[in-house]
Formats: sequence, structure tokens, C-alpha cells
Amino acid sequence: MSATTTASSADSTTTIVTGRDRQLRRHRRRVEPIYYLFLLPTLVIFTLAITVPGVIGIFFSFTDSIGIGEWSFNGLTNYIALFSDPAILQSYLFTFGFSIATVIVVNVIAFLLAVGLTSRIRFKTGLRTIFVIPMVISGIIIAYVFNFLFSNSIPAAGAAAGIPWLETSLLANPDLAWVAIVIVTAWQAVPGTLLIYIAGLLSVPGEVYEAASIDGAGKAQQLTRITIPLVAGYVVINVILGFKGFLNAYDIIVGLTNGGPGTSTRSVAMTIIAGFNGGDYAYQMANATIFFIVAVLISLLQLSLTRGRNSF
Repeated sequence: MSATTTASSADSTTTIVTGRDRQLRRHRRRVEPIYYLFLLPTLVIFTLAITVPGVIGIFFSFTDSIGIGEWSFNGLTNYIALFSDPAILQSYLFTFGFSIATVIVVNVIAFLLAVGLTSRIRFKTGLRTIFVIPMVISGIIIAYVFNFLFSNSIPAAGAAAGIPWLETSLLANPDLAWVAIVIVTAWQAVPGTLLIYIAGLLSVPGEVYEAASIDGAGKAQQLTRITIPLVAGYVVINVILGFKGFLNAYDIIVGLTNGGPGTSTRSVAMTIIAGFNGGDYAYQMANATIFFIVAVLISLLQLSLTRGRNSF
């Protein structure tokens, strides 16, 4: 009798728990209507400002439109022409080369600074504030300031010091102008990357380093065998986000070289905008569509690399 009563009690308890779990799951799945009300304006604005113009642009990429007036369909003509256009290929080559170089420079500098600014040094809070300042300055203003430095101050200093290779501006050298663009872009991009690395380093438990020190691991070993593996997720997100951002480089390049000398530093974004202004609307819309597909593929790569990481 006692066993039967106990079994019945257990069954009733299980039923109550199961029912409660179902109610909790049903409650979690429910979305309050007010959320949709607040989401609606954003969806409307995004659709009208981004989605609709994008769809219209893709549509006109299959035409011979110059942006106004009459037009007619020409199929894949614009897309086929893109892959045999030296100017387009040069812009993609420069954009990807510049993006890869800048990603490496930015992440190396930002990571080393983050390690220094999370160590036991004095005034690290004030130093963090100073290093973040470039992030809040407009890119075009930064570009014009550095344009003056590269074109006037540095050549003058090189002439005074008797250093021949500094006497001429990097911006006037078709083979080295990209170096100046990487330097200026990195100067502005390092702070944002730095903040993410600082967050990653601060999330590493101090006990891990204490245990490593007890085992006799030096600072270099702790960096390579503990710090870097534990912040690998932050490295991935910085590399992917940085690369996507640098692919859209425009304002700094305009302020420094305006795509010159010649077209040696003309990015894809500059090529597209110049085409819009020059009457190649449909042709550059095809270029923009290809560029959009590249950005989507990079975003999918980012999702696949960061999915399942606990760091984010």
C-alpha cells in the first residue's frame, strides 16, 4: 500500500513538473505584440532605404541605363565586361591587397597594445582613453591632416636630415602610395580593434596565469600558450570585421590620394561612385552587385567561424 502511494505521488509530481515545463517553454516562445510595434518602423525604414534601392539597382545592372532617360535590357553584358576590364580588376586587386595588409597591421598593433594596457602599468586607464581618440575623428579630416604631413612635413624633415627616400612624398609614388593609406587607415582603425582585444584579455581568469607561473611558465610562454588560444575568438571576429570594413575604404583614400597617382590606389567603392557620376550607372551597378555578393560570402564565413564560440 505504501509503495503504491509513493508511486502515485511520484507520478503526480512528474506530471506537475512536466506541465510546468511546458508552460515555461510556451511562455518563452511567446513574443509580446509590443515588440513588433517597435520593430515595425525600423523594418519600414530599412526596406525603403536599403532593400528597395538595392533591388532596383540589381535590376538596372541588366540594362544599359546611364541613370536617367531611356534604357533597354542587355542581359549579362555588363557582368561579362567586368571580368575583362583592367580598371575593374585593378581596383579589386588593390582593395583586397590593401585590406589584407591593413588587417594584419591593425590586429598586430592592437593586440600588443591590449596586452600592454591590461598589464600592471601605471596610468593605463588614461592611456586607454588616449589611444581611443582616433576612432572618434572623421576619416576625411584624418586623411587631409596626414596628406599635409606626407606632402610637406615629412619631405621637409627628410631633406633636413639628409634622407633621400623621405624627400619625396609617398603619395606621389605609384608603388608606395598604398603604404601611406595603410598607415593612416590603421591609425584610425586600431582603437576599435584594441577595445575588443582588451575585453577579451580581461575575460581570461587570473587564476590561469597564476597556475602557469607556479608551473614555471614565463611571460612569453603565457602569451603564446594561454593568452592567444583563449582570445582566439576575438582574433577571428576582429579579422573578419576589419576585412569587411576595409573593403569599403573610401573617405581616407579620397583625402590622401583621390585614387592616384593615376588609378593605382583606386578602390572598388571609388570606382563604383566615379562610374555613377560618369554615366556608367548600369555597368557600375553590376560591379556593385558583384561586390555585394563578395561581402555576403565574407559574412557567411564570419558566421561559420564564430558560431558556437562562447566568447560572444
